[in-house]
Amino acid sequence: MSSSTRGTRSPNGNGNTAASPSKICQFKLVLLGESAVGKSSLVLRFVKGQFHEYQESTIGAAFLTQTVCLDDTTVKFEIWDTAGQERYHSLAPMYYRGAQAAIVVYDITNPDTFERAKTWVKELQRQASANIVIALAGNKADLANKRSLEYEEANAYAEENSLLFMETSAKTAMNVNDIFLAIAKRLPKNESAAAGGASGSVNLNASQRPEGSGGCCK
Repeated sequence: MSSSTRGTRSPNGNGNTAASPSKICQFKLVLLGESAVGKSSLVLRFVKGQFHEYQESTIGAAFLTQTVCLDDTTVKFEIWDTAGQERYHSLAPMYYRGAQAAIVVYDITNPDTFERAKTWVKELQRQASANIVIALAGNKADLANKRSLEYEEANAYAEENSLLFMETSAKTAMNVNDIFLAIAKRLPKNESAAAGGASGSVNLNASQRPEGSGGCCK
């Protein structure tokens, strides 16, 4: 099942856009993490402002786009939402290769997913672009009463590894737009590469192969 939308959404999710900025920057962003930590739900909340209680597992990877506005710059994210199942792990390099940003997601109620997130961070630091911006998202913050991992522990790990870090909730929208906006602010705005892809297209469930990468300002 797939859906599509046209146009862009502002970072506050209200659908309004500011006056046309003078520069457009395009970046490839990949989401990594164990299955069922809420990667697809975070993307759905960011791109369409929606949350589905029962989200189908991603097969391979799903491709989406969304833009945020920063002063005189529009940042367009080409988002690859990867499958978390172990059998798809070997495909991950195909999606994070050439990415300028990554969000590694774990579930605050499941400490095993945090350990897995650490493994993803190490892999990105070893094999991805040297200048990749990595964010760590402790998802399902709405289940704080079932928390198994303290904020302080994850925050300390993020600081040690120079990661952006926020606890998020796709269900309540807590910090979802904020983490993408923080990434957009940290990305360089002077790269030059070929742009591609139509903005505003959303395909949440179709498995696709990545074709090139972003990283363009014009």
